[in-house]
Amino acid sequence: MYRHTLLWFTNNLRLDDNPVFNKARNSEQLTCLFIQHPRDKRTNRFGFKGIGKHRQQFLNQALSSLHSKLSLLNQALEVIESDYVEALSQVILRDQVEHLVTSRHTGSYEQSALKEIASRFPHLVITVLETHTLYGERQLPFALAELPDSFTPFRKKIESIEVDARIAEPDSLPPLGDKQGSTFNIDCSSENAFNGSEQSALDHLEHYFSSDLPATYKETRNGLDEWACSTKFSPWLALGVLSPKRIIERLNRYEEDVVANDSTYWIFFELLWRDYFQWYAHKWGNKIYHQTGPFNRKPLTSFYPERMKSWIEGTTPYPIVNAAMRQLKATGYQSNRARQLVASCLVHELGIDWRYGAAYFEEALIDFDLASNWGNWQYLGGVGADPRGHRQFNLAKQTQTYDPEGLFIKRWGGEEMMLPIDRVDYHDWPIEMK
Repeated sequence: MYRHTLLWFTNNLRLDDNPVFNKARNSEQLTCLFIQHPRDKRTNRFGFKGIGKHRQQFLNQALSSLHSKLSLLNQALEVIESDYVEALSQVILRDQVEHLVTSRHTGSYEQSALKEIASRFPHLVITVLETHTLYGERQLPFALAELPDSFTPFRKKIESIEVDARIAEPDSLPPLGDKQGSTFNIDCSSENAFNGSEQSALDHLEHYFSSDLPATYKETRNGLDEWACSTKFSPWLALGVLSPKRIIERLNRYEEDVVANDSTYWIFFELLWRDYFQWYAHKWGNKIYHQTGPFNRKPLTSFYPERMKSWIEGTTPYPIVNAAMRQLKATGYQSNRARQLVASCLVHELGIDWRYGAAYFEEALIDFDLASNWGNWQYLGGVGADPRGHRQFNLAKQTQTYDPEGLFIKRWGGEEMMLPIDRVDYHDWPIEMK
């Protein structure tokens, strides 16, 4: 029994299927904490912020939901905007914390913060649990260092392994500490199509699997704009508001009660892709940010501010790319097919370093997940897990296949302002990127 435990929430903003609560129960008092690093709102070396307005609103809703659910268990969520190490140190000292529990994270800042805290507080017991993946590391049929360099060998080795059962919500928690922090107060107003609350995630999950959509997912998943084309689980998965195990549990029930076919398998297939990128990020660490990737493949790209600005604003010579980028800016969302097309355009047609695209997506996407985002961009940039190397899409052919009547392009104004790739000379430089 610990006198005081600190739960540091990161990518596990839910009560359902969250093993951190089992570890927190063995304590007399409990502090629940979320830290938003000021770095998220500062401009990084690529010229973008770590979090944009759409994801910030979604995050605020998720935090508010978590606080409300904790309050039903006579608990509360303390939210601090600060450096991770400083915030954790402040709470550990204030509450005389003996035990720190958190979720395993692919982020290097989160990992380095835990190492520094362990160094500062050698008495502290630190427990790190896996909450973000279908499979735990102990279930992998290979050592993490031997993770296959591409997805297909990974899938073949792991897809027959049974996913562990989901953990039920806690029905009780230790009481608040005597020195609990400030009252929870976050603006949760939003115009997003997604709501970040855990209940919204569970309602959407049930609505999706109560329909015929899972039975046709493989045929519709490449749709560019229609809400029903894909599962739309990704925003809640990214913040850990929705557990991937909960999705599998509901998918299995759908297959038992309704139908099991190629489309329902493909939902599982996509979750395996997500798991692969999580373990890919754990294996390679900071190499997922390197221009040459983990395999030292030098891409033939550079950086052109004018082209980057045109790509972001949707004014390139490619209408389908323009439409997708305008959709992203307006909504924070883009379909999987659209992401592949705009990434291919940035790397191949515009010749820009893939890392700038990954950094912009980190700011713009409502469903940004570190491992999936940077892993997918390395894949499309030809430096990652794609065994074929550079994967270039024929944009005209893709337009004919996925938007033959031009409805997506028309809706998002893809042809409203099509400008040449290069239209200024050196007298007009520098160009503001955003």
